Amino acid sequence: MKEFWNQRYEEAEYIYGKSPNVFLAKMLMGLPPGRALFPAEGEGRNAVYAATLGWEVVCFDYSEAARGKALALAREKEVEIDYQVSTVEDFSFAPGAFQLVGLFFAHQPPAHRRYLHEQSYHSLQAGGRILLEGFSREQLAYQSGGPRQEDLLFSPEILRADFPLLNIEVLEATETILAEGRYHQGAAHVVHLAGVK
Repeated sequence: MKEFWNQRYEEAEYIYGKSPNVFLAKMLMGLPPGRALFPAEGEGRNAVYAATLGWEVVCFDYSEAARGKALALAREKEVEIDYQVSTVEDFSFAPGAFQLVGLFFAHQPPAHRRYLHEQSYHSLQAGGRILLEGFSREQLAYQSGGPRQEDLLFSPEILRADFPLLNIEVLEATETILAEGRYHQGAAHVVHLAGVK
């Protein structure tokens, strides 16, 4: 999979665009900036956007090509991000280190997904927030992007079970229209989660 993503991210264009995820941008409105973590961040559009709002951003992905594009985007927007090349399993999640964890289309096999969500929660300070958008299991009926394996997709029930201690403010499966580069285009079915530790 690392080779697959490196090849995809080596394309000159930003294949998921340079603009932030719409749900992220909406949920960051009015939040005081702090320290944020973006796992599986790809080309950096969400991390860089948060940095433009004053957030101190740490992010990671296992693709070196994605890191290069993210750092170029950060230079273009005149911000700095700490982008590490790491797998979910190898990343050092420091307990209580962040006020925000942003999980955007961070689709993982079930065991890795549960580990990522558990570590994301523990890396939050008290009062910190998790924001998540990913494709729902209903996305298999759509052609706008995402994994084609059901066990890599989300449902509200899965996320409620993954974050048992999170004070959930938003948890919904909904249809939306994606306009996020070449690979996220058109009608889609996603799950949104927002919650506070």
